[in-house]
Amino acid sequence: MSRGAARITGLLCLAATLVLGAALPAATSPDGPLDKVARLVLDQTSDGRTSSFLVVLASKADVSAAQALPGKIAKGRFVYDALRAHAQRTQAPIVALLDRMGARYRPHFLVNLLQVTGDRAVVTALADRADVARIEANPWLRSTILPKEGSRPAGDSESPAAVEWNVERVGAPRAWRMGFLGQGISVGNIDTGQQWNHPALKPQYRGWNGSSANHNYNWYDATNPNNRVPLDPQSHGTHTAGTMVGDDGGSNQIGVAPEAKWMGCRSMDSAGFGTPETYITCFEFMIAPWDLDGQNPDPSKAPVAVSNSWYCSISLEGCTQEVLFEAVQNVRAAGIVPVVAAGNSGPSCATIGDDGPPAQYNESYTVGATTMSNALASFSSRGPATFNGDTLIKPDIVAPGEGVRSSVPTNAYAVFSGTSMATPHIAGVIALIHSAKPSLIGNVNRTEQLINRTATHFNSSACSSNGTFPNNLFGYGLVNAAKAVR
Repeated sequence: MSRGAARITGLLCLAATLVLGAALPAATSPDGPLDKVARLVLDQTSDGRTSSFLVVLASKADVSAAQALPGKIAKGRFVYDALRAHAQRTQAPIVALLDRMGARYRPHFLVNLLQVTGDRAVVTALADRADVARIEANPWLRSTILPKEGSRPAGDSESPAAVEWNVERVGAPRAWRMGFLGQGISVGNIDTGQQWNHPALKPQYRGWNGSSANHNYNWYDATNPNNRVPLDPQSHGTHTAGTMVGDDGGSNQIGVAPEAKWMGCRSMDSAGFGTPETYITCFEFMIAPWDLDGQNPDPSKAPVAVSNSWYCSISLEGCTQEVLFEAVQNVRAAGIVPVVAAGNSGPSCATIGDDGPPAQYNESYTVGATTMSNALASFSSRGPATFNGDTLIKPDIVAPGEGVRSSVPTNAYAVFSGTSMATPHIAGVIALIHSAKPSLIGNVNRTEQLINRTATHFNSSACSSNGTFPNNLFGYGLVNAAKAVR
């Protein structure tokens, strides 16, 4: 997440899927059907108006058996198949109802929900069903962690330093000298888009073979699927992608894993507007990338980690704390590390996830930001984090996030600050680790434990911390790629 803007508004049985209340008949909630409808949805469908909203089903698939499966490909296929089959079966009665009422809809599988466009009659009919848990808003609102101030073009005094200071700081060049540059590994980036042919990003783009581009399975625009070529009118996503993998083959060595490949999904438009559904759609694309027509999803093409330098705001986007929880759980179950920015609400304590997910989830690998002097950046959100009654030590890890130089459109470079800038370092380090230790691919817990164990630890008693580590400022400490790949 980037400094100067408030936040990005925009994640069984081996034999069978556990069905909880599948295809229940319509029934009225004892508290009244509209009690489970978000107030914003009721407001937006008053006076005969229509609105876009999310219909979340009560039934969930059990994908816990994926943890015992060997390897990421097996986990990803199992999770995708189980979620997709469960969603299709349990959503069928609702789809039939929507078809009868002439409402437009888009089904999802990562979370058992449908995005629906309809009027109050549609809302009431859906709310009256016992198989519908809740109806949430899906407004387009501007992300608030996009850079406004605190970002600037890289001037002459900040011209290429060959390897950027932040890349050195996380120990990446020492890992490179051991032969581990991220080769053979793919990482994902959910953001405002990417300038795929930026000189520092084109060689690492998974859709580029050296002579031609193929954007199928490598790019999707959840804000406008008609954009069949990667783009980034905002610049934030190009910057974060550069920190993961960027290298122009010359003096702009801006990325942690210069031989890893990247793929991208655009969750926010040119003005920085996103919705809960665009974030969920991008998570779905990461778990089972599809072609440019949105068809033929293939879990074997999923990345090992996804960098998420954004969050879904409660105050600005109509998000709830729960809306992305199942998405992040299921991404993790599929063997993908969900790397998430802590937010830019520091220096106050208990600010991680205070205005929306997914940084506060235990399942998110949450990243805070440090300065050139290894201090915690003043803007970096602090823990503890709370969710569903649990209090968690957060962030999990930190990386450089103040004064980070990386790629921006068009073919340029700029210096940004924010936990947005810290987050892609971790995705890049994961690529280095997995190129060095391929047995860890798909094992999210062991990958995170290795990063935590080999980090440079900083003790703290601030923000209800215990005086040692992990703590609510630095988590386990500053990531150290060189120690992690050994």
